[in-house]
Amino acid sequence: MSDSKIKAPRGTFDVLGDQAASRTALEVRARSILEGAGYERIETPAFEATELFARGVGESTDIVKKEMFTFEDGAGRSMTLRPEGTAPVCRAYVEHGMHKRRQPVKLWYLSSFFRHERAQAGRYREFWQVGAEALGSEDPAVDAESITLLATLLAETGVTDVRLRLSSLGSVESRSEYRERLQAHLRAHEDSLSEDVRSRIELNPLRAFDSDHPGTRTVMASAPRLLEHLSTEDAAHFEQVRALLDAAKVTYEIDSTLVRGLDYYTRTVFEFTSASLGAQSGVGGGGRYDGLVERLGGPATPGMGWAAGIERILLAGDRSQATPAAPPPVELFVAIDDQGHDVRAAGFGLVSEARTAGLTAQMDLGGRSLKGQLGHANALGARFVAIVGVEQTTLRDMQTGDQQPVATDAVVHAVLRGQHDL
Repeated sequence: MSDSKIKAPRGTFDVLGDQAASRTALEVRARSILEGAGYERIETPAFEATELFARGVGESTDIVKKEMFTFEDGAGRSMTLRPEGTAPVCRAYVEHGMHKRRQPVKLWYLSSFFRHERAQAGRYREFWQVGAEALGSEDPAVDAESITLLATLLAETGVTDVRLRLSSLGSVESRSEYRERLQAHLRAHEDSLSEDVRSRIELNPLRAFDSDHPGTRTVMASAPRLLEHLSTEDAAHFEQVRALLDAAKVTYEIDSTLVRGLDYYTRTVFEFTSASLGAQSGVGGGGRYDGLVERLGGPATPGMGWAAGIERILLAGDRSQATPAAPPPVELFVAIDDQGHDVRAAGFGLVSEARTAGLTAQMDLGGRSLKGQLGHANALGARFVAIVGVEQTTLRDMQTGDQQPVATDAVVHAVLRGQHDL
């Protein structure tokens, strides 16, 4: 047997101590903001049928082509660890008949996701995202509300140097004519493009705007812009989204080169970045996906949503704002004056009774001496200590130092009465 230490897989991490506290605080803020706006929590399985992402996210995307963790189950079916959250939420919307509910159906999640990417600060192969999806309404107010909610979350978690980029990809119909113009432009300069961009001219030419390849960037500087070729309806929708963001005093900048890495986006797209993160500056973003539910076998359903990286928010955020309140004080600490089984059982039963009554209660689980137990209770800031012995139980008020014998089955009542008298 090897003596070498087993470590967590590359691109994964353990959440410990203060990190867990910061994540809990972020989750509390997200729940307050999103549920206050009418979003209800949803959690989908960690793995789904591979077809869901091939059909939903798009076979030409890097996620599907390069980054998914895919495996066969015992029955030979292809399964994939979820690389993103929108397609699973839409699958659940269809599977559970949510189109029969009052629309829009507004859902939020905080889950782990998986992508085979090069591990770096704030970007891992297993990572966590908070996301929100609103399905069933094409109202521009849904877009504006969605963007505003993420802006609020980033502000309340103290993310610094925030920039909001905003654009529109138009509807599938209005985009088709523009797509042909862009493809013609790319073919005319094909020799200057990266191999990856050349391979996507037919499938997904808009992704050329995302390229870091110098030659491609030069070609794209003179490429036609989709914002200049929106249909009348799409342009009006985008104008209304902007007007609503202006009314909410959300600062943004129009970026006609903004495209998202997933095929399902239509109309409004946006991204929040933070300069404090360096080159990998993305914190969160999303957009409208009006054809996705239908693509997954459901009725024609407009949708709008976003996801933001938990690790990236914490990296870019104000750690003092991410620190949650101190844990609730220990109202009763049970100390054992004899390590016999009967006395320990009585003490254990007392802790259980106290918790059932709504008190925060602890007892020593480390085999400490009575002196050590009392020191532990003091370090915890316990309000009362019940010292359970063979012949009697003594209740000590740790604030005044007063103590008195109390029947073990009367300790909880005495503590509750003592709190009431404070």
